Amino acid sequence: MTTTTPLLDVEQLARWFGGVKAVDGVSFQLQQGQVVGLIGANGAGKTTTMRILATLDYPDRGTVRLGGVDIVEYPNEVRHRIGWMPDHFTPYKDTTVSDYLDFFGRAYGLRGDDLSNRVGEVAEFTDLVPLADRSIDRLSRGQTQRLCLARTLLNDPEFLILDEPAAGLDPKARLEFKNLVRVLRDRGKTILISSHILSELGEMCDSLVFMDRGVVVHHGDTETLRRGVAANGTMTINITVHGDVAPLLQWLAVRPGWKLVEERRDGARAEFAGATTEALAAELRRVIADGVPVVDFHRELRRLEEAFIEMLRDPPELRAALPPELPASATHRGTRLTP
Repeated sequence: MTTTTPLLDVEQLARWFGGVKAVDGVSFQLQQGQVVGLIGANGAGKTTTMRILATLDYPDRGTVRLGGVDIVEYPNEVRHRIGWMPDHFTPYKDTTVSDYLDFFGRAYGLRGDDLSNRVGEVAEFTDLVPLADRSIDRLSRGQTQRLCLARTLLNDPEFLILDEPAAGLDPKARLEFKNLVRVLRDRGKTILISSHILSELGEMCDSLVFMDRGVVVHHGDTETLRRGVAANGTMTINITVHGDVAPLLQWLAVRPGWKLVEERRDGARAEFAGATTEALAAELRRVIADGVPVVDFHRELRRLEEAFIEMLRDPPELRAALPPELPASATHRGTRLTP
């Protein structure tokens, strides 16, 4: 069996500020070409983690390897491979967009044709060419974010760290930024994004890392997180029938493992005490075989915001008590999943 070496390997990362544990034993991996969302409430340790990954801070404990290189021991060897986009930067006065990119291109060591070509490429990619002569302190919020991304891309990094890149953007600007992230992923970039706009992270990201009080409480794909499997193994199912709902309600009342949650005009919401898709498929076959005229049968999905709130609400001892068939990468808390 072959294994893929991760591009980024974070192991037992810790950072203290006095008596405050900002990051406390964080571990996760990113594969080449992945887009991963980093989620957590204010003070969860996201920005501290990202600053360490960007070689802008040192951990008190733990290791971080990028392409097998320890970034704490050898920061200069990896900085050219990293692009860091902070959540905020102060525009320089009396500086145009083109001058700003030219300055940072030179800071990266670009000269001559390499410099002008690279500045032109990132300006075109981020749609800044029409704004080349505009002073950067006169840009809109969305234009400023695109400029910050352009600066981040000047050294053509393979690993991008984006801290709240869509914060404060209007819907059009968020859509444009999301499209840019999609293109970067298609070009093979590995991207770690911190954001409070969880619905958009779910659309952009291959997986999510949830942090709470300095620790990782979930690392897994968005689809598993939204499926609505509780810690006790139940899942919420929406069932629609043709015609009278009475046969469905009678079936739910006598069928082992089912509990009616809500009767509807054309069906019902019900909890099923089975944690596998195989068990659920068997129930679908059974309900049809028993003559219930089912026209739709699907697992209810949660919004990521709901999953996030439940994770923050549940105490650590509940997370530790999860049954073995529901590992941390697929945890769903025991609260019933109602809208």
